[in-house]
Amino acid sequence: MATTAATDGEPVFTRVLVKLSGEALMGKLEFGTDPERVAAIASAVRGVVERGVQLALVPGGGNIYRGLQGAAAGMDRATGDYMGMLATVLNALALQDACEKEGVHTRVQSAITIQEVAEPYIRRRAMRHLEKGRVVIFAAGTGNPFFTTDTAAALRASEIHADAILMAKNGVEGVYSADPALDPNATFIPQITHMEAIQRRLGVMDATALTLCMENKLPIHVFNVDDEQNIGRIVSGERVGTLVSTP
Repeated sequence: MATTAATDGEPVFTRVLVKLSGEALMGKLEFGTDPERVAAIASAVRGVVERGVQLALVPGGGNIYRGLQGAAAGMDRATGDYMGMLATVLNALALQDACEKEGVHTRVQSAITIQEVAEPYIRRRAMRHLEKGRVVIFAAGTGNPFFTTDTAAALRASEIHADAILMAKNGVEGVYSADPALDPNATFIPQITHMEAIQRRLGVMDATALTLCMENKLPIHVFNVDDEQNIGRIVSGERVGTLVSTP
């Protein structure tokens, strides 16, 4: 899929998946969900959908789970992971509410059964929703402990045949040689391969997710969600943030 700047304003993608970390939904709060940030993301989602692009979302849960970490100390890893999955469901419902206030038809599909608030994840149903112009929010990760929501994003993007993953980060412009919050000498990396990101342990995604993207030749656009319009810019073909791809 082309990644050079679009000259006619037409989207360069047909179907994309946006991975929103819990921190991206947290904004400037210490934990929890920032209503203004969520509303701004929903507005950007509406702009993309109105241009005919099929859009799926995968939320993380760090903004909620961060507030539970003290209670979870010493807990069995699998139990803690299930708590994190439930946190992503809360974020999915918040995103659904905000998107529908923008007039965007939305469906939440959960990898764990919560039939009162979400559909079960069914791949063919998800693809049909996308074809009908609905935004699909994939909640509860993969439904399995020991797998991150990054891996869930890579898995769902591969399953629905997305053209790319848009990886929203909070407060950083893309991928750096080190954590810019800890290393003042960290340098910005505009483009890198999946394998290089894995070998250098750059923290784009966890290794499982990056490997899955590499095997499926799925490009990842890592960008700063502080400017929500970056989603639309990437869909237009502008080079925003870092591109992770395998030639």
